This record gives sequence, structure tokens and C-alpha cells, in this order.
Amino acid sequence: MLRSVILAAARSQKVERLVETAPISRDVVRRFVAGSGTGEALATTRQLADAGLCITLDNLGEDTLTADQANATKEAYLELLAALGQAGLTAPKEGGGQVTVATAEVSLKLSALGQAFDEQLAEKNAREICEAAAALGTTVTLDMEDHTTTDSTLDILSRLRRDHPDTGAVLQAYLRRTEGDCRELATAGSRVRLCKGAYKEPEHVAYQAPLEVDKSYVRCMNILMAGEGYPMLATHDPRLIAIAQDRARWFDRAPDEFEFQMLYGIRPEEQTRLARAGHTVRVYVPYGTEWYGYLMRRLAERPANLAFFGRALISKK
Repeated sequence: MLRSVILAAARSQKVERLVETAPISRDVVRRFVAGSGTGEALATTRQLADAGLCITLDNLGEDTLTADQANATKEAYLELLAALGQAGLTAPKEGGGQVTVATAEVSLKLSALGQAFDEQLAEKNAREICEAAAALGTTVTLDMEDHTTTDSTLDILSRLRRDHPDTGAVLQAYLRRTEGDCRELATAGSRVRLCKGAYKEPEHVAYQAPLEVDKSYVRCMNILMAGEGYPMLATHDPRLIAIAQDRARWFDRAPDEFEFQMLYGIRPEEQTRLARAGHTVRVYVPYGTEWYGYLMRRLAERPANLAFFGRALISKK
């Protein structure tokens, strides 16, 4: 129920205005969002890389309604990639088996590139970003959004992979279809991020109970670990992390043959611990001015984050 309330708040302009104008918002958001521009995103990336972590950067923005907005997002990514390259942050990390494992890469939401109104434009923009990333020796991952865009996103992924086979996919364990998608994508060289999912979906499409989502996550993890691809396990759940380490041993996967992924600002001590233990840990770093919807979904995905938000509210009074 709490998750539903938070997701409803994510769609409320009134709540959005309230949060944006609250004096403490900037301090709270800084924990989860690495600033509003390329310079701040670059500084955060450097700090994380110096700590032995890998990074994927997301330029926040989903409510793209015009071609001009979509092209502006594309240009922001091209600017970011150029800056990462100049800073030497796109160099491949040692290991990674037969796939490219860059220190810093980017994550794209196709909706931010025009998917909702012009799928061809979104694909064209994504292709330009993939080409720029490849020229710098790094990679791109296509974020997954609500279930109505899944087929479109996977179709675009398939076409992009013809020229850029290291383009990463994202699959969401709460969707009932995802086990089948894992089987199709667990192929040689295929980078697949597995996450739980953070959108409100109908019961006929997605598991509703947290336990059922966790069970699905483990089943999907097993498929990816048993396959020939490169699993990217996005979770903060200690139980799932332990299971992943066990599955890696079971399927004889070396630490450089899969990676953990976690959100910027969530369990940073665990991120560092896993990296020091020899695992590749990639931090999902969002930046930009369109942070509200992202923040609300993070709170819905892990309502325990509300405790931090509440403490910040009290401490700033």
C-alpha cells in the first residue's frame, strides 16, 4: 500500500511543487542525484572511480513530448560522453571476459529520446549515442520502463545490437514475462541488467507480492548465470546478493564474469565492501533537473528510504 501511495505522489504536480520548494529538498536530493549538469556528474564519476567503483550515468528526463526535447537529451548525452572521454573515464576495466566492461558508461531511457511519439526518432538518437560511446571505448545500456514499452525497447535493442553488440539490456523481475526474455538474451556477449522493477503494473502483467518478485528475481538470475552472457545484477537486497555470490560459484563464474549494480546513494558502504572483495560494482548515477519522478520511484522501490527523507526533514527544521 505504501508503495502505491508513493507512486501516486510521483504523478501529482501538487506534491511535486511542494517537494521542489521545500527548503531541505536540495540536501535530500543530493544523496540520490549527482547534480544538475555535466560538470557535477563528472565530478561524482571521478570520485566513485577513484574508490574502485564502475559507473553508469543517466541524464534524467522522461516526459519528452517534442522532437526538440528529444534532441536536447541526445546532445546532453553526447556532451557527457565527450567529457568522460577527455577525463579518461571511459577506459575499459580490466577483466570482463569477452564483453566490454568500461569504467564509466551511460544508461538511456528511450522515452527521453522520443519513444512515446516517434519510435524511429528515439532509435536514431540512441544510435548516435551508441556510436559516440563506441568511439570512446565505452558502452550504452537501454533502461526499461513500464510494461507498455517493453516490446518496443527490446525491438530497438535488437536493431542497435547489429552494429553495437555490447549495448546493454535491462529486464525487470516483477514482470511475468521476464524469465522468457532472460532465456532469449542470455547469449554470448549479451550484457543484461536484472532489476526488480519500480513501476506500478497490473496484476496480470506483474507479480504484486514482494516475495513473488524475489522468487522471480532468483529464477531469472539462475537463467542469466547459466547462460553465456554477462549478468549485471541490480539489487541492494543482502539476501539476493548472497544468493548471487552462491550462484556464481555454482556456475563457475569468476568475479569478472558478472557484476553487481546499485543506485547512487543507496548502501554505499556495501558497494565499497563488494568492490574490495574483488567484485565489479557499478553505481547507477542519475543527474539533471528532472529528478522528481526518479526520486519517487526510488522511494517506492525501497520504502525504507523514507526514513532517511524523514530524518532530513526533522534535522533541517
